[in-house]
Amino acid sequence: MDIRELIEPKVNPGIPQMSPGDTVKVSLRTSEMDKERLQHFEGMVIRVRGGVDGGSFTVRKVSYGVGVECTFPFQSATIQGVEVLRHGKVRRAKLYYMRQLTARQSRLKERREKVAEEVTKEGESKEEISPSS
Repeated sequence: MDIRELIEPKVNPGIPQMSPGDTVKVSLRTSEMDKERLQHFEGMVIRVRGGVDGGSFTVRKVSYGVGVECTFPFQSATIQGVEVLRHGKVRRAKLYYMRQLTARQSRLKERREKVAEEVTKEGESKEEISPSS
Protein backbone atom coordinates (compact mmCIF):
# COMPACT_ATOMS: atom_id res chain seq x y z
CA MET A 1 0.00 0.00 0.00
CA ASP A 2 1.28 3.41 -0.98
CA ILE A 3 0.70 6.56 1.08
CA ARG A 4 -0.45 8.38 -2.07
CA GLU A 5 -3.54 6.17 -2.09
CA LEU A 6 -4.45 7.21 1.46
CA ILE A 7 -3.63 10.93 1.41
CA GLU A 8 -4.16 13.24 -1.51
CA PRO A 9 -2.11 16.46 -1.25
CA LYS A 10 -4.20 19.64 -1.08
CA VAL A 11 -2.59 22.54 -2.85
CA ASN A 12 -2.67 25.87 -1.02
CA PRO A 13 -4.11 28.45 -3.47
CA GLY A 14 -2.08 31.27 -1.88
CA ILE A 15 1.25 29.82 -3.06
CA PRO A 16 2.31 30.69 -6.64
CA GLN A 17 4.85 28.85 -8.79
CA MET A 18 8.35 29.61 -7.48
CA SER A 19 11.87 28.38 -8.08
CA PRO A 20 15.20 28.57 -6.23
CA GLY A 21 16.72 32.03 -6.35
CA ASP A 22 13.41 33.85 -6.17
CA THR A 23 12.92 36.48 -3.48
CA VAL A 24 9.58 35.91 -1.78
CA LYS A 25 7.49 37.36 1.03
CA VAL A 26 5.63 34.68 3.01
CA SER A 27 2.63 35.83 5.06
CA LEU A 28 2.01 33.59 8.06
CA ARG A 29 -1.08 33.62 10.24
CA THR A 30 0.01 33.48 13.88
CA SER A 31 -2.19 33.36 16.94
CA GLU A 32 -1.06 34.76 20.28
CA MET A 33 -3.42 34.21 23.17
CA ASP A 34 -6.81 35.19 21.72
CA LYS A 35 -5.50 37.49 18.95
CA GLU A 36 -4.57 36.56 15.42
CA ARG A 37 -2.22 38.52 13.16
CA LEU A 38 -0.11 38.22 10.01
CA GLN A 39 3.65 37.89 10.25
CA HIS A 40 5.81 38.35 7.16
CA PHE A 41 9.05 36.48 6.39
CA GLU A 42 10.96 37.84 3.40
CA GLY A 43 13.96 36.09 1.91
CA MET A 44 15.44 34.01 -0.89
CA VAL A 45 14.17 30.54 -1.79
CA ILE A 46 17.16 28.19 -1.49
CA ARG A 47 15.32 24.88 -1.84
CA VAL A 48 12.07 23.55 -3.31
CA ARG A 49 11.22 19.93 -2.54
CA GLY A 50 8.45 17.84 -3.95
CA GLY A 51 7.20 14.69 -2.37
CA VAL A 52 4.32 12.47 -1.44
CA ASP A 53 3.28 14.82 1.34
CA GLY A 54 2.99 17.78 -1.05
CA GLY A 55 6.53 19.11 -0.68
CA SER A 56 8.09 22.11 1.01
CA PHE A 57 10.26 25.13 0.31
CA THR A 58 13.02 26.76 2.37
CA VAL A 59 13.47 30.53 2.60
CA ARG A 60 16.68 32.16 3.89
CA LYS A 61 17.31 35.72 5.04
CA VAL A 62 20.02 37.51 6.99
CA SER A 63 18.70 39.39 10.00
CA TYR A 64 21.10 41.55 12.04
CA GLY A 65 24.06 39.60 10.64
CA VAL A 66 22.61 36.18 11.50
CA GLY A 67 21.31 33.81 8.81
CA VAL A 68 17.76 32.59 9.42
CA GLU A 69 16.13 29.76 7.45
CA CYS A 70 12.50 28.66 7.62
CA THR A 71 11.04 25.62 5.90
CA PHE A 72 7.38 25.86 4.95
CA PRO A 73 5.22 22.94 3.75
CA PHE A 74 3.15 23.66 0.64
CA GLN A 75 0.07 22.27 2.41
CA SER A 76 0.41 24.42 5.52
CA ALA A 77 -2.81 26.05 6.67
CA THR A 78 -0.87 28.82 8.46
CA ILE A 79 0.44 30.25 5.17
CA GLN A 80 -1.90 33.06 4.18
CA GLY A 81 -0.08 33.84 0.95
CA VAL A 82 3.27 34.02 -0.83
CA GLU A 83 4.28 36.97 -2.99
CA VAL A 84 7.18 36.61 -5.44
CA LEU A 85 9.12 39.88 -5.41
CA ARG A 86 12.05 39.04 -7.74
CA HIS A 87 13.10 36.16 -9.94
CA GLY A 88 16.80 35.39 -9.43
CA LYS A 89 19.09 33.95 -12.05
CA VAL A 90 20.64 30.72 -10.73
CA ARG A 91 22.06 27.53 -12.23
CA ARG A 92 21.50 25.17 -9.30
CA ALA A 93 18.45 23.50 -7.81
CA LYS A 94 19.69 23.74 -4.22
CA LEU A 95 21.44 26.95 -3.17
CA TYR A 96 23.19 25.71 -0.04
CA TYR A 97 26.37 27.60 -1.01
CA MET A 98 24.57 30.81 -0.01
CA ARG A 99 25.11 29.86 3.63
CA GLN A 100 28.85 30.59 3.38
CA LEU A 101 28.41 33.94 1.62
CA THR A 102 27.85 37.30 3.26
CA ALA A 103 24.58 39.14 2.68
CA ARG A 104 26.22 41.40 0.12
CA GLN A 105 27.83 38.54 -1.79
CA SER A 106 24.62 36.51 -1.89
CA ARG A 107 22.76 39.00 -4.09
CA LEU A 108 21.67 37.48 -7.40
CA LYS A 109 21.10 38.94 -10.82
CA GLU A 110 17.52 39.08 -12.01
CA ARG A 111 16.27 36.77 -14.76
CA ARG A 112 16.11 38.48 -18.14
CA GLU A 113 12.83 37.17 -19.60
CA LYS A 114 10.76 38.49 -16.69
CA VAL A 115 12.38 41.93 -16.88
CA ALA A 116 11.88 42.13 -20.66
CA GLU A 117 8.16 41.35 -20.34
CA GLU A 118 7.67 44.02 -17.67
CA VAL A 119 9.50 46.67 -19.74
CA THR A 120 7.35 46.01 -22.81
CA LYS A 121 4.17 46.22 -20.73
CA GLU A 122 5.29 49.54 -19.24
CA GLY A 123 6.24 50.85 -22.70
CA GLU A 124 2.82 49.98 -24.11
CA SER A 125 1.03 51.78 -21.30
CA LYS A 126 3.15 54.91 -21.80
CA GLU A 127 2.42 54.92 -25.57
CA GLU A 128 -1.30 54.62 -24.91
CA ILE A 129 -1.27 57.57 -22.51
CA SER A 130 0.78 59.98 -24.66
CA PRO A 131 -1.41 60.00 -27.87
CA SER A 132 -4.64 60.59 -25.95
CA SER A 133 -3.34 63.66 -24.12
